[in-house]
Amino acid sequence: MFSLKALKKNKTVKYGVPMLLLVVGGSFGLREFTQIRYDEQRIRKRLDPSLEAKVNIEKQSVILEEEYEKMKQVDLEEWKNIRGPRPWEDSKDYQEQQRARQSKKDARLDGGSA
Repeated sequence: MFSLKALKKNKTVKYGVPMLLLVVGGSFGLREFTQIRYDEQRIRKRLDPSLEAKVNIEKQSVILEEEYEKMKQVDLEEWKNIRGPRPWEDSKDYQEQQRARQSKKDARLDGGSA
């Protein structure tokens, strides 16, 4: 039979078992605390019945289809990426410079194709 002194001297019992209990117990404790957090968030996000009646899921799909039809009509071949002004640049001066560059480029393209 094991004596109590032998168990107290055993390093596994002295250090390993408390560490294992801490890790396993901590994971269960954290799970409970995070579950409380998510339950509270779910309660906050609920809509009032009056607002919920106004939200119609079928209408949302129609809106998505309308937006898709609008995007199909957009001409992406003639699209140009123009950089906006940086925070330290004056936006009006920068826009004037961009317009001047664009008009020069357009004039060059029109003159070169004739």
